[in-house]
Amino acid sequence: MEQNYLELYELQQIIKEGVEEAVPGPVRVRAEVASVQQRTNGHCYLELCQSDGRTELAKVRAIIWRSQATVLLSRFAQATGAPLQPGMAVIFEARVNYSELYGVSLIVEDIDVSTTLGEAELRRRRTLERLEKEGLLELQKELALPDVPYRLAVISAPDAAGYGDFRRHLLENEYGFAFDVQLFPATMQGEAAPASIIAALDKGVGCSGPALLSRSGVAARMDVAGSEAAATDGAAVPDAILILRGGGSSLDLACFDDYELCAAIARCPIPVCTAIGHDRDEHAADLVANVAVKTPTALADLFIDAVAAEDERISNFQSRLRLAFTYKLSVLESVIDKLETRINAANPLKLLERGYTLITNSKGVLLKRAADVGAGDSIGVIFPDGTLNCTVNGKV
Repeated sequence: MEQNYLELYELQQIIKEGVEEAVPGPVRVRAEVASVQQRTNGHCYLELCQSDGRTELAKVRAIIWRSQATVLLSRFAQATGAPLQPGMAVIFEARVNYSELYGVSLIVEDIDVSTTLGEAELRRRRTLERLEKEGLLELQKELALPDVPYRLAVISAPDAAGYGDFRRHLLENEYGFAFDVQLFPATMQGEAAPASIIAALDKGVGCSGPALLSRSGVAARMDVAGSEAAATDGAAVPDAILILRGGGSSLDLACFDDYELCAAIARCPIPVCTAIGHDRDEHAADLVANVAVKTPTALADLFIDAVAAEDERISNFQSRLRLAFTYKLSVLESVIDKLETRINAANPLKLLERGYTLITNSKGVLLKRAADVGAGDSIGVIFPDGTLNCTVNGKV
């Protein structure tokens, strides 16, 4: 029977030959760096992509072999003042390679150092420059978190792993501290993310419309934040608003460099805390926020530590109060002991125990002078073991 199919390897060979014929030599390719991995063996593995600013249009793997990686990467870092990193749009000189196992990749032979920063990084810089010019970059820093932050409004995708990690870490803390956590769902990546997060931020504040987030000025912001009447459906104003997003590619997280989102964070009347991406990421939203940490669990630790510090302060105050109260009781006991000693010393009955007697008249009044008694008067002579009723026969 005649064979009417190709083996997979045969098909891959045809594709390989077609690719090599279509692109026989090195080409100059402009692409944005999505990820960089410098391996211990010296090879550098890249993921390159192209986007329209919001959506990825193309993606390919690229390799800088060990023999060229050190020279190319060092030259790039020296010329640009920064290492090759995600977010940069760079022109590469590369050969197209096709592997029957791994598909298409680019073998990088040179890097054009004249194009260093990608569009995402440029947008980030423009956002920061505008925020600083408008006085918004430090506005959130003028707000202070409460000593005991209890009510937390969280903005996150409901099914995000970072949000789940945050809840577990916060609510299952070793101290048993309780927190009131309310989720305000939002889209956390892509073109719709900034508007979605702004809407969730507005709901978290407790305002019925966007007017609140367009206000500026500390006095106005504090007036709103301090009013329970600003809460929706009678809910209390949160102590802080948390924006949580786990790691992702630079394009996934580009929405956190959006000017409108960052301006809304800056003008929010409640402290906004962010936990976006990994250690390598620092977005405009992080820089404009009241507090920024790298992971959702680190943000949970921040609130646990704040409550633990206040709990310790109260415990120390309780110990000091207990010591002061104990000291005061000791002083009072000493005073009572001294009074008791003085009372006992002045007690007439104590004299009887020392061999003395007491004389009273017929009415039981203590007699102090012989002149107060006449012949024939009745007197009482008091001894420790009893009293004698006597009659005075005369005076000497």
